[in-house]
Amino acid sequence: MLYEKYFKRAFDFIASLCGLIILFPMFIVIAVLIKIEDGGRVFFRQTRVGQNGKLFKIYKFRTMVENAEKMGAQVTKGDDPRITKIGKILRKYKLDEFPQLINVVKGEMSLVGPRPEVPKYVKFFEEDYKEILRVKPGITDYASLEYKDENELLRGVDDPERVYLEKILPEKIKYYKRYLKEISFLTDLKLILKTIMEIFK
Repeated sequence: MLYEKYFKRAFDFIASLCGLIILFPMFIVIAVLIKIEDGGRVFFRQTRVGQNGKLFKIYKFRTMVENAEKMGAQVTKGDDPRITKIGKILRKYKLDEFPQLINVVKGEMSLVGPRPEVPKYVKFFEEDYKEILRVKPGITDYASLEYKDENELLRGVDDPERVYLEKILPEKIKYYKRYLKEISFLTDLKLILKTIMEIFK
């Protein structure tokens, strides 16, 4: 497809670079607030599975205590005690996701595409992901909008990882495959605009 092969990468690079420049002052403020709270790292980096199964490190603002992954599941629920005070605010307004613009500039992600998953969960749906990972993972997509309150859906759940694997991720995969069928510049533009509207809500 011409859009995927030639235009999508150029659009991603220019738009994400502009986004990083515009958002830079906000990045500084968030970094200072994270540092003030507990003195830990500003960014959280985690291994995710990218296009054609290639692994990469995703960038996010850190919203949980240091070494949180060693204290519990990789799935986070709304009442997770590992979430910091500033982290709750960042998660509420999806501000923790903005550093992924760095991944887009680097060519590891796209602005729009199936959300990148951790290797552990990809293995559970290996056949599905062979199809899904023919495109670059993205910051937003149909599943991101549908499950924008995923953490709250898992609030109070005793085994959030099991619920995620048995109920949420299978539904997300359906949305990922829908995107693959509908991928186009207009689809991407529509999803970007919807995502911006959700943030400002």
